Amino acid sequence: MAASETIGVGMAGYSFMGAVHSQAWRTVHRFFDVPVAPELVALAGRDRARTEAAAARMGWSAAETDWRRLVERDDVGLVDICTPGDTHAEIAIAALDAGKHVLCEKPLANTVAEAEAMVAAAERAAASGVRSMVAFNYRRVPALALARELVANGRLGTVRHVRAVYLQDWLTDENSPLTWRLDRTKAGAGALGDIGSHIIDASQFVTGQAITGVSAITETFVRRRPVATSSAGLSASAGTEYGDVTVDDAALFLARFTGGAVATFEATRFAAGRKNAMRLEVNGSRGSLAFDFESMNELWLHEEDIDAAEGGFRRILVTEATHPYLGAWWPPGHGLGYEHTFTHEAADFLTAVGTGTDPEPSFADGLRVQRVLRAVEDSAAADSRWTPVP
Repeated sequence: MAASETIGVGMAGYSFMGAVHSQAWRTVHRFFDVPVAPELVALAGRDRARTEAAAARMGWSAAETDWRRLVERDDVGLVDICTPGDTHAEIAIAALDAGKHVLCEKPLANTVAEAEAMVAAAERAAASGVRSMVAFNYRRVPALALARELVANGRLGTVRHVRAVYLQDWLTDENSPLTWRLDRTKAGAGALGDIGSHIIDASQFVTGQAITGVSAITETFVRRRPVATSSAGLSASAGTEYGDVTVDDAALFLARFTGGAVATFEATRFAAGRKNAMRLEVNGSRGSLAFDFESMNELWLHEEDIDAAEGGFRRILVTEATHPYLGAWWPPGHGLGYEHTFTHEAADFLTAVGTGTDPEPSFADGLRVQRVLRAVEDSAAADSRWTPVP
């Protein structure tokens, strides 16, 4: 059934995240029965020529070079923030105060103080029916959504161990250029905030528990990198300008959860050969489950009540219509991809907006992740001292 209402979407940012969010807004109402259908009204970016080209390529009707103008538009009712972290708070608070629904990329902000201000703005806006959500897209992987259901239904019993890693390798080359993701003033943190935030949220989502404290180390392996300019390109050469890397390259920490489980976390962009290995394993008193995003349509489950002669992990192909989100897509066995998680995200947010319900993860959920990130950094700075999470 087609949506009877529409909502104008304005998006800030047109790079990697902007492209995948654009695809989600273009396709969501063609597969999901959402109460309001999105109209791609305007795309905002600082460079007019590039923004106009991106808008034309990705299906946006107009281009703006100032996010403030995007927020002010009467035909924009929902603002999607896909910019670097240093701009999240300012854009989100302005949009919420203007009565616009807000979807904001993760991590929510660069600091706890910024995240707290965003939560306060979200709470003010909610009193007028304005909704907000932070974009942790891995919650919308059908296999992870199924994992959450299994844990909630007691299939694993009491959760005892959580093992979470996120491994990438795009910085292993010491001559890879100095991008905004390596600048603390723009990114807030390195691997910890960029990909560590995902496994923090995913672990809390699947287990239904919160992290209460951490003991951490962080490391920056390459402390200076070539600045990417038209002359230097993407590799260093004689006379190349270098700049300082001001974020972590890797973060590892121990943690405890509210339910008593213990956990290990690792986030790095220096794991040679690992492209996007976001992995989660949960061990309980009655069984275990394991997930690897590089095989995102699979979930592995072990249950203790199966006779040992036939026991061990079994592979669940998460493509059945009865699995989370899958009823809207293809016949069983026809797997989904990375981009579909964002379509699911858009469907959930539009449903919340259209029905007047509170979406998840909320800005408050994003703040909880931000507090874990801060505790990890504080612990690492204090020789791995055990650090409670507020």
